[in-house]
Amino acid sequence: MSETTTCAIIGGGPAGMMLGLLLSRAGVHVTVLEKHADFLRDFRGDTVHPTTAGLLDELGLGERFAALPQSRVERLTAGLGEGRQLTLADFTRLRVDHPYIAMVPQWDLLNVLAEAGADEPAFDLRMSTEATGLLHENGRVAGVRYTGPEGPGELRADLTVACDGRGSMVRGTSGLTVREYPVTFDAWWFRVPVRGRPVPALIPRAGLGRLIIPIPRDGYLQMALMGRKGTDAELRERGIEALRREVVELMPELADTIGGLASMDDVKHLDVRVDRLRRWHTEGLLCIGDAAHAMSPIAGVGINLAVQDAVAAARLLAEPLRSGRATGRRLDAVRRRRLLPTVATQTLQRILHKRVVGPILAGRRPTAPKPLLSAVRALPQLSAVPAYLIGVGVRPERAPAFGRRDVRAAAGDRPGT
Repeated sequence: MSETTTCAIIGGGPAGMMLGLLLSRAGVHVTVLEKHADFLRDFRGDTVHPTTAGLLDELGLGERFAALPQSRVERLTAGLGEGRQLTLADFTRLRVDHPYIAMVPQWDLLNVLAEAGADEPAFDLRMSTEATGLLHENGRVAGVRYTGPEGPGELRADLTVACDGRGSMVRGTSGLTVREYPVTFDAWWFRVPVRGRPVPALIPRAGLGRLIIPIPRDGYLQMALMGRKGTDAELRERGIEALRREVVELMPELADTIGGLASMDDVKHLDVRVDRLRRWHTEGLLCIGDAAHAMSPIAGVGINLAVQDAVAAARLLAEPLRSGRATGRRLDAVRRRRLLPTVATQTLQRILHKRVVGPILAGRRPTAPKPLLSAVRALPQLSAVPAYLIGVGVRPERAPAFGRRDVRAAAGDRPGT
């Protein structure tokens, strides 16, 4: 079976769904291929930062998003010992409509985007449809091969966009080269039930050569445990009882509920990587989000960077796609616009890996320059600087006029501007 579309989007994650929604609102026919039957999967990026929350307002989705079950993190703190805390990032100091990080299961966010897309005649979401290869014609990518509920097929497209994450099939078969950066740790994700008072969110607990970060959910904590890279087999050989003991030593308040972590089958391993493509496109193909630049889970910025990639791509490519002029030069404009925030974010993550995560996993205390700590203590308003870098970032994107459903939309904002 062979079909045609204007833009084939591989992957129904945050980047793919946002790009599909925006392009369809610009009148570009898009087909999003998502290999799973639904979005309900644990242990995906769940932090929605102030810029993304503001973007949802501009798209007319703010009320739907606010109605989702969520918790809000207004400050990131670090322990100084003896029960003392230092506020490192204070989002309440930002002059934004949403001065906090919203902790929302990613599947809920994706469902909101899918429901909004269903209102657009040009939006076609194909669930249970896995991209299996690229179509080539006259030296360019001409679409994608897929397997869906009715069997294999071909989808021809003027442009194919890879939004299929760090394990991108497209990236692996496109011939695009990757620059990788060393990472010395991996992460393990699992749930622990909670009862009584909530555990403070996103406050790291360190010890035993491990670092653990609790993320609040309805009735449980999603735990991110970080340890030395290459130790997954060792962790699993030691077994669930040893892991439970480690968690309780780091977080004694979970002693009465840690039994809810039933087996090592409930512990998912994430191979942490930091990399980026040297070029994000070939003729007829563009990579964005983690398919273009895998991010560390540190600071939880990956989902927001992917969403901003999608907004920039929609703004720059809507008119060329409508007029059949989505050339390689125009595709490269997406990389040129998004390269600075990508490099800045990855550089910050690599510094945190070296200064914070690395020493902890080596059994040492992380160190920060004493003048910096003294300055933050003396001038608490300085906590707005890291809050801005994490919550807003370098070169935040605004929704283009064709995507907005907000009375405050700027009248002069047009596709391609």
